[in-house]
This record gives sequence, structure tokens and C-alpha cells, in this order.
Amino acid sequence: MLSYLKGTIANIQKTGSRVILTLEVNQVGYDVQIVPRLVQELPAIGEFVQVFTHLHLREDLVVLFGFGASAERDLFRQLVSVSGIGPQLALALLDTLGLQGLVQAIVSGNTRALTKTPGVGSKTAERIALELRTKLAEWRQEAGVIAAPSAGPAVSIQEDVEMTLLALGYTNSEIAKALQAVGQSTTLAKNADAEEWIRQAIAWLSQ
Repeated sequence: MLSYLKGTIANIQKTGSRVILTLEVNQVGYDVQIVPRLVQELPAIGEFVQVFTHLHLREDLVVLFGFGASAERDLFRQLVSVSGIGPQLALALLDTLGLQGLVQAIVSGNTRALTKTPGVGSKTAERIALELRTKLAEWRQEAGVIAAPSAGPAVSIQEDVEMTLLALGYTNSEIAKALQAVGQSTTLAKNADAEEWIRQAIAWLSQ
């Protein structure tokens, strides 16, 4: 019904884990719930932006969800088609792993990566991978979504790194984003030193 909106940013409001973007289009303000990580990519208030949208209808609720790319919106729609996956959980998956990371986790059956999202247990992760693995493998080719390279620490040290960061008070979502970000470094990606991964992740999280 509403494929996308083009307009100026009137306001961005954070309420708990939810981020609401108010977009003014032809003197009409639309409240759009967006993936939290999209905030970092948005221009300043008053600037022009295009947001791809999905209108979620329930008997007691109408919510407009917004995404920075049509591929993200399409992946969101695939996620909510899975039994037991509501729009908030689908947004959380996208926010934690990002488009490429989430598609790669599902296609490869990496349920451990999926369970890093708050609210996603092992059974839910297995159901997502089971129902969407084949669909997303085909869709990824059609949509031109490039498989994300493995940017996390080696399996042999991954648990040590994650458990240490959890003990320091960081959340699973924060840890996943930090390891994905610092893992883009070619030097670190080849490093199996858990302490170095932890040091770099803390530095990134402290920015």
C-alpha cells in the first residue's frame, strides 16, 4: 500500500528500544518506527530523506515501519511471515545483525548468531533458519545482497571474547555490533588473540 515515503525529517524520538521517525510529506506528518541502527545513517532534522515502508495492520493497531533500503523492508516481510515472529522481533533481528549479517546467518543455519538478538531463543532461531534458509538463498541472488564476510573472532576464541564482554556489562546486541565492526580490520580478522579482540571491542563501544 505504501512502498516508500520521501520527505523532510521533522523529529526523531527514542522510546525505550523503539525509535520513531516523524517524516513530513506534503505537509502531513507520518510517524514511522525505524530500525535503531538507521538513525546513524539519517541526515539532520529538516533534511530530505527517502524511507521504504511497510504498513502493519492489526485489529487494534496500525504501525508504519521504515527502512533505509528496499531489501531491508523485503527481509522484514520475510521474517514476519515466520510463525511466532512479530514485527518488533523482526526489527530487533535486523538491528542486531544488519541486513547482510542476518541473511548470512539464516542461509548458513548459524542459529547461535541469531540468538544474540534479545528475545530470540534457540527454538525460535532454528524455526527461522528452517523456514527461510532456502527462500533467502534464492532471494539473496535476486536482490543482489552480497554475502557478508565472517567478521567475528575465530570460533576457538569467540565464546571467551563474548563472555568477557558480557561480564563487563555489555549487552548481546552491543557485543554483536562491536565484533562485526572491529572485525572489518584485516589485521584483527586474522588474529586469534582473545585479549586483542576484547580490547578493540571495548574501544569501539566506548566511542
